Amino acid sequence: MKVDRRSFLAFILGGAAGTALSPLPWKITDDIAIWSQNWPWIPVPPKGEISQVSSACTLCPGGCGISVKKVDERVIKIEGLAGHPVNDGGLCPLGNSGTQLLYGPERIRTPLKKVNGRWQQISWQDAITELAAHLRQLRANGSAQAVGWLAGSDRGTVPELFNRFLTVYGSPNFWRTPSIWDSYELALYLTQGTRSRAGFDLENADFVLSFGSGLIEGWGSPGYMFRAKSMFRKAGGRMDQIEPRLSKTAAKSDHWISVNPGTEGALAYGLAHVIIKERLYNQDFVNAYSSGLPERYQQVIDGFPPEIVSKITGISAGTILTLARDFAAARKPLAICGQGQGHVPGSLQAFLAVHTLNALVGNINRPGGVWAVPEPDYIDWPELEIDAVAAEGLQKPRIDGAGTYRYPNARYLLHRLPEVINASAESPLKVLFVNDANPVYSLQDTAAVKKAFEKIPLVVSFSSYLDETSAQADMLLPNHMYLERYQDVPAAPGFPKPIISLSQPAVEPQYNTRHVGDVVIQLAKELGHTIGAAFAWDDYNSCLEETLGDRWDGLIEDGFWVNADYSGTQWADAFETDSARFEFTNKDIRTLAAYEPIKPEGDEAAYPLLLVPYDSMRLASGYVGSPPFMIKALEDTILKGNDVLVEINPDTARQLGLSEGRLANLATPRGSARVKVRLTQGIMPGLVALPRGLGYSGDNKFLDGKGVNYNRLSSPVDDPASGYNAAWGIRAKLS
Repeated sequence: MKVDRRSFLAFILGGAAGTALSPLPWKITDDIAIWSQNWPWIPVPPKGEISQVSSACTLCPGGCGISVKKVDERVIKIEGLAGHPVNDGGLCPLGNSGTQLLYGPERIRTPLKKVNGRWQQISWQDAITELAAHLRQLRANGSAQAVGWLAGSDRGTVPELFNRFLTVYGSPNFWRTPSIWDSYELALYLTQGTRSRAGFDLENADFVLSFGSGLIEGWGSPGYMFRAKSMFRKAGGRMDQIEPRLSKTAAKSDHWISVNPGTEGALAYGLAHVIIKERLYNQDFVNAYSSGLPERYQQVIDGFPPEIVSKITGISAGTILTLARDFAAARKPLAICGQGQGHVPGSLQAFLAVHTLNALVGNINRPGGVWAVPEPDYIDWPELEIDAVAAEGLQKPRIDGAGTYRYPNARYLLHRLPEVINASAESPLKVLFVNDANPVYSLQDTAAVKKAFEKIPLVVSFSSYLDETSAQADMLLPNHMYLERYQDVPAAPGFPKPIISLSQPAVEPQYNTRHVGDVVIQLAKELGHTIGAAFAWDDYNSCLEETLGDRWDGLIEDGFWVNADYSGTQWADAFETDSARFEFTNKDIRTLAAYEPIKPEGDEAAYPLLLVPYDSMRLASGYVGSPPFMIKALEDTILKGNDVLVEINPDTARQLGLSEGRLANLATPRGSARVKVRLTQGIMPGLVALPRGLGYSGDNKFLDGKGVNYNRLSSPVDDPASGYNAAWGIRAKLS
């Protein structure tokens, strides 16, 4: 068998990817867990009774079920929960490392208040009384809208408590952490008229066409994606990966199609051009259950022929023709998109283009296709009484501009908040609560984010750790760890069925922490009047049990509730648009900016290279940083000592006079950093690739100072179609 260079690279990286997903690392993790009992900050359990608690992991949005093994009251091991519909016993390295987060020395152990730049302990009651007085004064001044709340999610009872508090208080300024699911939700709304989650029946597809989605790197719900991809591949399914770098997902695919970064949307429209022109689309669906195709037809036919798309994407016209025909000929073809793990919403037009491919082949709400998954409808709380102050505050526009004339369809535009604050003489945001988020680390252009946070008069963090955001805060009110609390976990990104998981406490709280839900309820009661009346529960646990109602007992016993019979709404009833059909175009889509690839920041003459990020399952890059187990298991092709390695093509390195392992300076319009050079044929010439999930600077001696935070060197770019952040990279130079 002849093996060319690309096949050889795929074989090498594919082998590494296969090892990363095999049982081997979990055995190593078990051994490390035993070895690490000698670390002084890992408690050694006495001999005692062994028990297990079924719960749910909340370290990322994935919604995986977990089984927590204990000896007496000590957690000794965390595994995936067998039988859980999302992950069925599998678990990612971050989930496996939860014990280190529970017992780590860097946990915040009591409420703290910053006084003259130094942290001082404060009692819970004094903290709540002080916050209530501050919030009461803002309302008295007619500034209720100057209070904001940032959460990692907007689903479930905890975010709903935040939203309820803001509403009855009088502020429209709630945010959730941005991701590709912002764009997916909007694409579904514009074409199908539903406010739903995008679910992907990956396990039943027979051809998955991925526009940069890192199915092995943590895209969607990692537990589900690993399991579904394995089933799909065992059944003989084909997978093609389209991206400019040979990721592990690309290496494990049938074909890696290297594309110019940021042009994936043009390629999707080019494939649609071929499918429409050659009448390869599903005529049953298109003719009877869609509208707008003639208008869309002309736009796609005229603007995206293979020859033009080839010049934009760098992919040959022949490859575009073959790919389109193969996709349309598959029985259950599925197209997905979103860079890497999906931290950045991306170009709405690109998401619309990819979603259009699924519609053309009629794989909407069908086995092996994309489903509009309804939200679990169980939060049914009493109506709010809104007083005059709250009514006035709620009429004020959002600080980030979401929902305004300029960005009518956007729900949250968190990336614009630093720009708005920094452009004002005084911050329009006077109080910001932050839960399950670390924006000073995770938002692009971290220098601007940090400057904005310094201008906010009062920042309150519920973090369990002194991370970059909590270090900027004025008050720390540490939440219980997920292994110490109850919390509902509705939905799992990309999972194709309605589901609710339940996080249950495996141990009693280790320190003087408090459930964030209890803090919200107590703060509301301290404020009193209509605000206090909106929170009739004695505590969060009673609120949760009452809200879940008949599902409570089953959730306690099984750890999850799932609508296993859900298989997508039938086409005749699936679309809530004006035409009651899937709309390839409508008045809202027509008003969006015409598709053009998003341009990164920077002048090409000054910065001749393009810096792009990539993700790894061995690096956490959300609100929780990587525990020591993950850093110890990290490949030396990513981190050597404290130096991060950047990937560049050997031809590019030769032009720059750089060699393997050479220290270099990586500079962008937003900053510079010391890096090491790694040469690889698995990246297109002219690009530099940097991993996400390094470069922390909080108060964690196991993590801080290792590598570079990609967000420190990059900047957001507004998508003209949605207002979301669509940046896929930034111009750079390496010397």
